[in-house]
Amino acid sequence: MPKVSKNADQGGGPGSDQAAALARQRLDRGDSAGASTAGKADAAPAQEGLLVGVDFTSAPTARKPIRLAFGHRRGAVVKLERQEALTSLDAFEAWLAAPGTWLGGFDLPFGLPRELVETLGWPTSWAPLIAHYETLTRAEIRATFAAFCDARPVGGKFAHRACDAPAGSSSSMKWVNPPVAYMLHAGVPRLVRAGVHLPGLHPGDPSRVALEAYPGLLARELIGARSYKSDERAKQTPERLIARKDMIEALEQGRSRLGLRLKLSHAQRDDLAADGTGDKLDAVLCLMQAAWAQTRPHYGRPTDMDPLEGWIVCA
Repeated sequence: MPKVSKNADQGGGPGSDQAAALARQRLDRGDSAGASTAGKADAAPAQEGLLVGVDFTSAPTARKPIRLAFGHRRGAVVKLERQEALTSLDAFEAWLAAPGTWLGGFDLPFGLPRELVETLGWPTSWAPLIAHYETLTRAEIRATFAAFCDARPVGGKFAHRACDAPAGSSSSMKWVNPPVAYMLHAGVPRLVRAGVHLPGLHPGDPSRVALEAYPGLLARELIGARSYKSDERAKQTPERLIARKDMIEALEQGRSRLGLRLKLSHAQRDDLAADGTGDKLDAVLCLMQAAWAQTRPHYGRPTDMDPLEGWIVCA
């Protein structure tokens, strides 16, 4: 299993280990000191440090792993340093819990629509809701959400979060195409158990900060509605390859509202373009969104964010 090494790029070491342990103790106690530390971290994000983009899947395998893109920002330049693959959820959870200092953009929903939660009579505070959601099986989630949809009119089957419209994202209650409800079920409880800090949602270790990202939001800004990926080899067409190359060029030239440029080696550029699934590129898009959030107070989230639903970076 790949592990983040304790080196200068990561910012690890005895000091960060002690800070992580203290933050976990505060989270376990639920005292005001932990919340205060988290609040300060939210108000003034670090201007430099390890960044991570995470392209998540709820059922990782060697063929389709969770993809991690690591990099650093220097001014307006984000340098991609390496990518890693995690082939199991256990490997993902172990990476999350490892000592270190990072800010990550994760491609999975961190919350459910308030309308859905209230209709089902589920807890309306974030932590109890996630604890309840984790107890459900995927079959129970599917049956519950399908019944909710069946009771609603055509054209309004799914409930949505406030961030879905500006981000152009699917409802986090969808269980197919894409199965983001299962991604939330597999990913978010592991973030909580690892003691990661989720700004605006759940206090944790301020040296390991997780934000909800959505690569499709940035991808559309760069290449419009063009398709650039497919998990089916037969659909990994020359047109999609060209779209990936165009997106990479736009990232390198900084042609987005993020105001950031991606720095790649020739080998990295070729590797991103060659991945027909687009997963490696999606991890890089999440990395760029995390880099943008790194420069913003409160990581760029709106002051009126619903603390039950959460928000998507850059939406």
